[in-house]
Amino acid sequence: MSYNLSELFERVADAVPEREAIVTPVVRRTYAQLDARASRLANALAASGVGPGTHVGLQLHNGVEYIEAMLAAYKLRAVPVNVNYRYVESELAHLYDDADLYALVYHRAFARRIATALGRIPISGPVVVVDDDSGNDVITGSERYEELIAGASAERDFTGRSGDDLYIAYTGGTTGMPKGVVWRHEDIFFAAMGGGDPTTGQGPISHPDELVARVLPTGVVMLLLPPLMHVSAQWGAFSILYGGGTVVLTSPGSLDAHAVWTLVGKEHVNILTLVGDAMARPLLDAFAEDPSRYDASSLFVFASGGAVLSTSTKTQIGALLPNVITIDGFGSTETGVSGSRARMPGAEVEEGTRFTLDDHCAVLDDDLRPIEPGSGVVGRLARRGRVPIGYYKDPAKSATTFVQADGVRWALTGDAATVDADGTIVLLGRGSMSINTGGEKVYPEEVEAIVKNHPSVWDAVVVGAPHERWGEQVVVVLAPRPGTAVTLDEIREHCRGFLAGYKLPRELCVVDAVVRGPNGKADYRWARERALASGE
Repeated sequence: MSYNLSELFERVADAVPEREAIVTPVVRRTYAQLDARASRLANALAASGVGPGTHVGLQLHNGVEYIEAMLAAYKLRAVPVNVNYRYVESELAHLYDDADLYALVYHRAFARRIATALGRIPISGPVVVVDDDSGNDVITGSERYEELIAGASAERDFTGRSGDDLYIAYTGGTTGMPKGVVWRHEDIFFAAMGGGDPTTGQGPISHPDELVARVLPTGVVMLLLPPLMHVSAQWGAFSILYGGGTVVLTSPGSLDAHAVWTLVGKEHVNILTLVGDAMARPLLDAFAEDPSRYDASSLFVFASGGAVLSTSTKTQIGALLPNVITIDGFGSTETGVSGSRARMPGAEVEEGTRFTLDDHCAVLDDDLRPIEPGSGVVGRLARRGRVPIGYYKDPAKSATTFVQADGVRWALTGDAATVDADGTIVLLGRGSMSINTGGEKVYPEEVEAIVKNHPSVWDAVVVGAPHERWGEQVVVVLAPRPGTAVTLDEIREHCRGFLAGYKLPRELCVVDAVVRGPNGKADYRWARERALASGE
């Protein structure tokens, strides 16, 4: 046995076959059922030419099919490729071509856009449709997902699997075309999927045989809100599955806050996982309408990954859910899970974006040396040890992101940070998004964290806009809370006690809603366009 992701799952499935693995509003799957269906799908795909190294695109909403299809590919030593279902035809065609897709599994709702993309970049292998209630015509030649599973064997006659098999995750699209990050199974298991120890605090396992011993007598229940097409959701789901827990998924579509809280009580959810204020604030406001309406007694962790919860949101969590631990997780597709910051019940809420990184991470200066804690020097976050192989078919980009220094291979992120004297990392934001104003750099996420604490601000994004004297100026694009209004002077005064003068917003663009992706991350390209339009 190896650290192949499907072999690890099979170990857990054999240990707790009747325990529920995946729960959605329409189906419930035990570990035995999930594994058997994944094996059937794998055998059906193998009959159509899918095998070691084959790339299988997954263009799916959240659902049990997403996890089944990932496991099926891993059983065959094939590579599932996440396809962002928000992409337009040109982005899809680029991804299909760049990823060398041989097969595609898709929800019927996306058929029209896929058909156009396939007209530009045909796929030679099977195209499999998962039915839904969209009523869309299916793509000509599509095979039916459930029919494939019903007609195939559940035997696990899969050979040659290895921890060296590949995991590919596509990322980007906001500032450029998407690019694939290539990991080994063994490395992504330890760097992002819990390493066999998602909850017990014993540390990662040292051999695959240890995995089953770590399965808890009663599995942890995680309600997962982000889309599985994004890696943070995949990592969260698999970390729970490798611990013998249950992953609960909501219905596809816009966030229904009241439905989420109903699920928390119905499924006795222990961990609620989401992305930043964009998801947290609607949930908390819905809960605050009538806290007695919902049973949140089982909940002990409120976790955000991919975007930091603001101080005001953490304060609201503490007031509404006083016994809950609040966790901000931090990482990227190129590094895995790099660090976190937990607020224990009753503890003071900290300002800003501070994290404790794991032992494999550091903040490096321009010479790729760790910066001195407390020096105030701004560096780049980096990870060593278990890091990706590189970007798929992009050696030039790989050479600039995955670098050698003093015999150590580092994965460099685009995230700028400093290190406090006590070793705490202060995250400033993406260097590529930094605003150069009068020769000083301003990092949007640092300003956003303060702006969103204003009581009249519902959501906000900070971008740079051209300025004749300063080169660029700081612009806030914000949506006020319903029934409120806010002025630039009020925002500047609110920020003044926390930010240097050059970081203070100079323009304000008020919108009805801040546009974010389905993963909750801000669309900076949209925000900049709005900022420029408002300044004309």
